[in-house]
Amino acid sequence: MCTLVTKEAPDFTAQAVMADNSMQDLSLSSYRGKHVILFFYPLDFTFVCPSEILAFNKALEQFKKRNCEIIGVSVDSQFTHFAWKNTPVDNGGIGDIQFPLVADLNKSISQNYGVLLSDGVALRGLFLIDKEGIVRHETINDLPLGRNVDEAIRILDALQFVEEHGEVCPANWKPGDEAMKPTAAGVAEYLSKHK
Repeated sequence: MCTLVTKEAPDFTAQAVMADNSMQDLSLSSYRGKHVILFFYPLDFTFVCPSEILAFNKALEQFKKRNCEIIGVSVDSQFTHFAWKNTPVDNGGIGDIQFPLVADLNKSISQNYGVLLSDGVALRGLFLIDKEGIVRHETINDLPLGRNVDEAIRILDALQFVEEHGEVCPANWKPGDEAMKPTAAGVAEYLSKHK
C-alpha cells in the first residue's frame, strides 16, 4: 500500500447523512478551499467507533474555527448511518452528531484510500487534506486502536502554521512553540536551543 501524502485526495461523490439528518450526495471536491479531516471507521453499531465519532463531534468547534471540516466514512449504508444517529448514546448510538457520515456501500472510497481490509471493512484511516485537495497527513490504525482527536488538531495547527509562515514544525510542536527555518543554519539554531 502506497501513501497518499503529497498526492491529490481521491475525489468521490456518495450518499451521506448530513448534520441535519438529511440524506444527500456529498462530493469531496465541494470542500475545496477548506481543510478536511476525512476519517474511516469499520462499522456503525460497533465498539471503538462511537467513542471516536463522539470525540470528533465534541471537538467539532475547534476544527471549524480552523476552517476545517470533518467527514466520516464507513461501508455502511446511509440508512444505517441514519439509524445510528437516531439511537441515543446511552443505547450505543451516536446521537445528533454535527458532521456528515458517508455511505461507502460499494467500498470504492475505502479502496481508493488504501484502508479496505479483505473482509470488507475499513481500517481506522485518517487523512488531513489541505485547501487545494492535497493529502498532507495520514494515519492508519488497526481496528481495536482508537485515534487521538487532540493529535489531529495538533497536526492541523502545524500544517496551517507551515502554510502561513513557511517555517517547519519540529517534533512535538504545538501552537506557541518555536518553529524552525528549513535551512541548515535554521536546524542548527533550533537544536542549539533545544538540547
